Amino acid sequence: MNKPDKTIKDFDPVVLESFHEYVHGRLDRRGFLKQISRYAVGGLSAAAILQSLQPKYAEAQEILAEDSRIEGEYLTFPSPQDWQGYLVRPASRGGEKLPAVLVIHENRGRNPYVEDVTRRLALVGFMAMSPDALSPLGGWPGNDDDGRTMQRQLDREEMMGNWQAALNYLKSHPQGNGKVGAVGFCYGGGVVNNLAATMPDVLDAGVPFYGSQPTIEAAANIKSPLMFQNASTDTRILAGRPLYEAALTDAGVTFESYVYAGASHGFHNNTTPRYDEAAAALAWERTIDWFNKYLF
Repeated sequence: MNKPDKTIKDFDPVVLESFHEYVHGRLDRRGFLKQISRYAVGGLSAAAILQSLQPKYAEAQEILAEDSRIEGEYLTFPSPQDWQGYLVRPASRGGEKLPAVLVIHENRGRNPYVEDVTRRLALVGFMAMSPDALSPLGGWPGNDDDGRTMQRQLDREEMMGNWQAALNYLKSHPQGNGKVGAVGFCYGGGVVNNLAATMPDVLDAGVPFYGSQPTIEAAANIKSPLMFQNASTDTRILAGRPLYEAALTDAGVTFESYVYAGASHGFHNNTTPRYDEAAAALAWERTIDWFNKYLF
């Protein structure tokens, strides 16, 4: 696997914060380019800075779809809007019933990074599925900018109904062992928290990566063991952490919470300069251990 050419150390913190605003729809392309124009020096234009922050999917792929150790398929699973899912399993499993993990993408549809994460889970013994919330619009369009625009067109409550259907599908899958976890990134991390609050008797374990928290009232419904993976520079997500974790403590929920020093929002995504190799590796090791503990 090739690493990104640049890391967060190559960018001014203001540029990274502006990019964070851009990818979350709080700043449009023109506004982003104008905001970072002062950092366009040495022949490097603002547009070139934006391009250097974009994902490099082909170079960062860890596991090929054709890897003989896994088997994957695209399918339509029962859901309100007939979403498409990418389901991947270990190739050599015999008749063994597998624990299942729902993989929930960021705010731009199921891109190649999320599919790669799905394959990584299958490689270590899970049946994993990553649905595409953009299914009603034809699926991930081939780039994240258009994907973000498309996902903003969707109703969040309708999307949640489909994520809930995906969790139920995996919970009752004939090749599953009856246990299902969920891992999500950014928007997807928020969905994991929401599923824990709304489907406490279905979700067996969850791992939100830098995901927004539910209301304190909703948190009181949670029963599922949760592991939180956050970045020390991600001030917006960390702001909601104390009250949320206090509510979980009051509710008697088992959870572990990690904040990775110096890491940025999106640190697990190895296709962009925000990737932090050490933090990502440790967070993923902890994630797999969590699912091994609660899903087998």
